[in-house]
Amino acid sequence: MKLLESTRFEAINNALAIQTGDSKIIGRIESYSCKMAGTDKALYKRFNAEGVNPSDLQALSPPQGVSPGHSQYSRSISGDEEGPLCDTISRKTLFYLIATLNSAFPDYDFMDVKSHEFSKEPSRQWVTNAIDTNLAATAGEHYRLLGPSMWAAIDDEISLENCDIYSYNPDLISDPFGEDGCLWSFNYFFYNKKLKRIVFFTCRAINPRYTLDSGCGSDFIMDEDESY
Repeated sequence: MKLLESTRFEAINNALAIQTGDSKIIGRIESYSCKMAGTDKALYKRFNAEGVNPSDLQALSPPQGVSPGHSQYSRSISGDEEGPLCDTISRKTLFYLIATLNSAFPDYDFMDVKSHEFSKEPSRQWVTNAIDTNLAATAGEHYRLLGPSMWAAIDDEISLENCDIYSYNPDLISDPFGEDGCLWSFNYFFYNKKLKRIVFFTCRAINPRYTLDSGCGSDFIMDEDESY
């Protein structure tokens, strides 16, 4: 996955480093091209090894916060009336999500991540509300001033109305932000199939008392004396 440079995202990422009294917020928005280069092609071949059909559909988990009784999940993948209806994802799209994670967090290897660690979000509004609520509750006026320009930049880059939106919801062992000190985190992928592009929005809040030695995702924690 090739990182696409964006001065607008760089400015927003700087603004998403927010220190509050109770937490430190670190957010990052990046745009990636899904056009596979040499390394990606080799990883994709590895991903589809052992006779796996690249066109096979993989089952996803329901989005967090959606009740199993929600109408969207009232039937099983086979069409039966009982059991949850599973969203599915093609292996190729699943690879794009995994390759994005590998690019965004180069100190981790996500090639063994399973499809059930991802969810397809119900709607654009669902996601924007979730992000806005989380950040506004934590960052207050700072985020209320930043939010409109942030969403405008994302929309200009990826055309939100034409996106499928996925989230990565790993277990604590494989979560880059799953260590002590992390108050909350999210990882969203805005995938525009026509543009062959993914905008990845990752963000976390950490307890500011945690140091580089004991904190969450220490590779990404800024020094305490770094200005915001």
